[in-house]
Amino acid sequence: MPLAILCSGQAHQGPDMFALTADAPVAQLLFSLASALLGGRDPRRMVLEADATTLQANRTGQILCVLQGLAAAATLADVMPDSFIVAGYSIGELTAWGVAAAIAPADVLRLAAERAELMDAASRPGEGLLALRGLDEVRIAQLATEHDAAVAIVNPGGGVILGGSANALSALSADAVSAGAYRVVRLPVAVASHTPRLADAARQFRIDLAGTTIDTRALRRHRLLSGIDGQAVFDPDAGLDKLAAQISRTVHWNACLQACLEAGATAFLELGPGHALAEMAAGAYCMPARSISEFAAMEGVRAWVKTR
Repeated sequence: MPLAILCSGQAHQGPDMFALTADAPVAQLLFSLASALLGGRDPRRMVLEADATTLQANRTGQILCVLQGLAAAATLADVMPDSFIVAGYSIGELTAWGVAAAIAPADVLRLAAERAELMDAASRPGEGLLALRGLDEVRIAQLATEHDAAVAIVNPGGGVILGGSANALSALSADAVSAGAYRVVRLPVAVASHTPRLADAARQFRIDLAGTTIDTRALRRHRLLSGIDGQAVFDPDAGLDKLAAQISRTVHWNACLQACLEAGATAFLELGPGHALAEMAAGAYCMPARSISEFAAMEGVRAWVKTR
């Protein structure tokens, strides 16, 4: 499996996110399905007309990000290899189940909306996420404990995302800078994703997932990775347990990328929005890593995929 597909998380929603997929015939049904979940607004017009606050809202953002990944995958389906590796970052893990064809696209979009609603209901005002780089694991753990925060995501190269209340993240930011962190950035996400604060949402989402139809053939054909540990999903129930659990547990994205490499990946393609995952992969491993957002037209992406 030489190609690893990376499904993006939130934070990079913007006017150009559907530039390569908006007119693709195979993606039209997906845009219609998403529109129904967005109060009848066409997502292609929405990203052009809405302000950043609207696009970064948790429910809207999760739907848009899942839609982008599914639309890109549908547009590339006829040039994709018969088998590939697929992993998703945060909400991107749900996208990955759709890209692998383990869950039908309509169900993936519906579940994205339900997931966001559950997370919003379990959250308190002011909670969010903070990106940090430049400190070792021990010091990060100490800061998290001192400020009642939690490690939400572990990225390659020592980067982490922490979740907590607004006051906690503000104080943690100041202490991290004093301790020598060279990158401390509050992310445009209004929930403390992947922390114990969302345990109730994780439990409820597992109940929602219980009625989902899973195509087990897809799990044998592709290598779908679980975000909390980078392990391949072979058993659907165990995989859904982890998919729900990651709402309130740390996502080990470093383990996911390493698992891609161990499964034989020689190139990475991020479906977007954004190119953060491709940059992480390129920085961690000396192999081709691209995002579709880097291409001027889908034909360029298709040509690149054909060479993998």
